[in-house]
Amino acid sequence: MANEYGDLVTLKERLNIPADDTTRDALLNKALAAASRGIDKACGRRFWKDPEPVSRTFNPRGRVVRERDGDLFLVDDIASDEGLVVETGSGVSFSPVTGYETNPDNALLDEQPITGLLRVGGSWGTAGSRVRVSAQFGWPAVPAEIAEAALIQAARLYRRKDSPEGLTGSAEWGVVRLSRRDPDVWNLIEPFVLPGFG
Repeated sequence: MANEYGDLVTLKERLNIPADDTTRDALLNKALAAASRGIDKACGRRFWKDPEPVSRTFNPRGRVVRERDGDLFLVDDIASDEGLVVETGSGVSFSPVTGYETNPDNALLDEQPITGLLRVGGSWGTAGSRVRVSAQFGWPAVPAEIAEAALIQAARLYRRKDSPEGLTGSAEWGVVRLSRRDPDVWNLIEPFVLPGFG
């Protein structure tokens, strides 16, 4: 998929694998991919950006929050306002929407995604209408915490082949059962988890 949140060179360094040793690259790449997609599922969002704008159609029911200055339509994370097109309608008939603001203010400048569209003094249509958004979905850049969590989890997944039945051990500590969740990974990703996930 090539949307991993860590890179092979850094993962090899962490595992003390020489950079020129390519014998384990396939397993390491699988671990990076699995760790990245696992983080996406745990957080309920993804942190990679679409290369080109894509269209998604939303039912506004349950996605509109009444604000003092208008209706805020909650969208999936949007990584860029370039190519952002918003339309309302139904079936095959959609009309462009103007007069909206992206929310939160200055999100993209702070390397955060746009998560809402505010219709100042207006609403997002009538019952049965849909909102179509064309945008580059995802995050403007992968947060450092997510990249670090992916590397920790990928290293753990790679080492998992050496811990049958979820047990590991050493002469000093004896046999230890691996925890279901790595506490460091969870601490890093927890601030990014959408409500209802995790």
